[in-house]
Amino acid sequence: MSVLLSISIGMIAALMMSRLAKLVSLPAVTAYLVAGILVGPCCLGLLGIEGVGFTSMESLEKLSIISDCALGFIAFSIGNEFRLSQLKKTGKQATAIGIVQACAATVIVDIVLMVLHFAMPDKVSIPAVITLGAIASATAPAATLMVVRQYKAKGALTDLLLPIVALDDAVGLVLFAVSFGIARAMQSGHMDVISIVVNPLIEIIASLILGAVMGFLLTYVEKFFHSRSKRMSISIAFVFLTVALSMIEIEFGAVKIGFSSLLVCMMLGTIFCNICDFSEELMERVDGWTTPLFVIFFMLSGAELDLTVFKDISIVFIGLMYLISRAVGKWSGAFVSAKATHCSDNVCKYLGVTLLPQAGVALGMSLQVAPLGEEGALIRNIVLFSVMILELVGPLMTKIALTKSGDIIPEGRTSSRGVVPSKAAEAQKPKND
Repeated sequence: MSVLLSISIGMIAALMMSRLAKLVSLPAVTAYLVAGILVGPCCLGLLGIEGVGFTSMESLEKLSIISDCALGFIAFSIGNEFRLSQLKKTGKQATAIGIVQACAATVIVDIVLMVLHFAMPDKVSIPAVITLGAIASATAPAATLMVVRQYKAKGALTDLLLPIVALDDAVGLVLFAVSFGIARAMQSGHMDVISIVVNPLIEIIASLILGAVMGFLLTYVEKFFHSRSKRMSISIAFVFLTVALSMIEIEFGAVKIGFSSLLVCMMLGTIFCNICDFSEELMERVDGWTTPLFVIFFMLSGAELDLTVFKDISIVFIGLMYLISRAVGKWSGAFVSAKATHCSDNVCKYLGVTLLPQAGVALGMSLQVAPLGEEGALIRNIVLFSVMILELVGPLMTKIALTKSGDIIPEGRTSSRGVVPSKAAEAQKPKND
């Protein structure tokens, strides 16, 4: 009962906050995160009343399955952006930009934090620097997708953005696996080639193969159903099944066969949307079903943010350096690679801003650094600090960038007689002769 009460109260609070956010032109995802903070252990949960709020981080960990499923559906939706017809136009640009901006963020964060290491070696170690640089490459697909959906963004920037965000996570996983392997080797004094090179490659290849198999299987099974509701239901069931299968881990000595649920579900969506004749209609219906799930996901994400990280001044300072250097890396990498691939001026100017949000993938990486001991705790706190700032500010910056680029048309104001179009929307209407 207490779990259902907490979820329902948090969800209602998130939706009510979204109405307030609309008044000040903030994205709904920001409101969901703020509502989560309010009902989380750092605010309402301090009262210790079960059911009124989440009283501890342990109670939130029990609901991790909701976050896993939400991320699976987010990746499934992003896979829909990899239609061959679209990739023929933007595939080369998205691939080049996705790799360059991720690597640029890693390199610049490494350089800045390495300078900090020499300035204050007792605060941040070289293994921590290397690991944080790799984590900096990750972008939050969830926040980006929610902003695009809420404002129905369409245009050259949006067409590039979603494939880049998806590719970004694949690149980030490789960079993290290699960097974390080097960090552990430096700490232990033993270089392990398998964990640095072999296991990351196996994870990516295995994830793409599993996702492709599930995509072909979903398309085959869909043919047995003709009802729209049943087709939607079987699609949802397959996403659940794919998320579950991606949790399997098999070890053969030092070699580990694991999967990335984001890559697996993304590949599921990519194969399905390219070989199923009615995939576009089904994707739209699934998107409508997942809206409440995403509200809960972002509310829980906000509740998981630990405000106590602000108590340590050194964490705040290192976190700010991490934020600034990551932003510079993302923007400069996106700008240079977009220019090199002959993108429009608006795309070159605003793409980097839309890549700033960071959340689930980065938090997942930070959880894996526990073997580093004190350095692992430092990395976790810095990533928490970064996520808190970027999750609250990132969606707004993404909205502003998409609006400036012309991909979002400002909404008209609502009156008792209906919707009064904005000047921007009115300007785009065809004029009668």
